[in-house]
Parts: sequence; structure tokens; C-alpha cells
Amino acid sequence: MPRFSCSLLILLALSAGLSGCGTVNEKLSSGMGDYVPQWAGGLPADAPPRAGTPQYDAYMKERERKRLMPAADREKEEQAQKGATGSASGTAVR
Repeated sequence: MPRFSCSLLILLALSAGLSGCGTVNEKLSSGMGDYVPQWAGGLPADAPPRAGTPQYDAYMKERERKRLMPAADREKEEQAQKGATGSASGTAVR
């Protein structure tokens, strides 16, 4: 009987330890994903900013402005932006 209770106690301690690691990893993974390079599985370069940051608020305002813009004007603006950045992104390795 003492051997069974010792095994049960060890199993209980291991499961409690592993559950503690799960909550730590959950909190770390939400912020660490920003620092992992794209080639290693991190966020892509064109990912929107995280919610709750000032950059996110500016991103949402710009998105709403584009949504309310007529489609013809939106296409012209996108073409102008692609033309301005087209020469620099034309040499990117894919």
C-alpha cells in the first residue's frame, strides 16, 4: 500500500507541474510570436498590428477610411502605392 500511495503522489505532482507549464506557455506565446522571424514560422510582414495598441487603432481607422471610399478611388490609390513601392519590392526573393 505505501508503494502505491508513493506512486500516486509522484503522478499527482508531475501532473500539477505540467499544468503549470501550460499556463506559463500560453502567456509567453502571445507575446513571443512577434519576435520569431518569418522564416522560422513567425508573423508575416503584412500582418496587422495587435489589438489594443495605438498602431492597431490607426490601422483600423485607415481600413475604415478605405472601406468608405468609392471603389474607383480605392483602385487608383492602390495602384499609386504599388507603383511607389514596386521598384523596391521587385527584387524580393520569394
